[in-house]
Amino acid sequence: MHNKRNSYSSSTDNDEYLKKVTVGRRNSHNAPIELIDYNPKWVDLFGKEARRIKSILGNKVLQLEHVGSTSVPDLCAKPIIDILLVVADSSYESSYVPVLESAGYILRIREPAWYEHRLFKGPDTDINLHVFSEGALEINKMLRFRDWLRTNREDREKYAKVKRELAQNTWENVQDYADAKTETVEEIMKRTNSNIL
Repeated sequence: MHNKRNSYSSSTDNDEYLKKVTVGRRNSHNAPIELIDYNPKWVDLFGKEARRIKSILGNKVLQLEHVGSTSVPDLCAKPIIDILLVVADSSYESSYVPVLESAGYILRIREPAWYEHRLFKGPDTDINLHVFSEGALEINKMLRFRDWLRTNREDREKYAKVKRELAQNTWENVQDYADAKTETVEEIMKRTNSNIL
């Protein structure tokens, strides 16, 4: 999750928001962020998860993509594989949540106000499985950001520098760290937009 999705401005307000959208018990992070150099094995880990998710959900999978920093060669990242899953209607949980849960995936975040986003953790590999409905604006944004960083070394290095600087701080929530990168993400996104025009 790389951008601010709510109007909360302080860490306390953000903490309240996270309590509201978290499914189950929420643990505070209260530590710096662990970033490691790019690992080519992340591609294999995504492939393994993609095969499992497709075998579980079949034709309910409209799109499945490796996103986030682990999908960008030469970019440092938290060693957590971000996966984008697009289904027909992510708010229609009975169509996909029970099947994923029976395979060991755990629903951790439910955000009706943010494109009906759902987030699952995996049964074994450390992943963030982001589920959106077909046509959600965030899908295109995530893919454009990934693709731009894959091909633009200058912005990739700039983003890595910001990530490394911020990661050294102690963060109560990992989402606070993600939100702190918003200004840089938006600056880079403007360049991806101008490249499309």
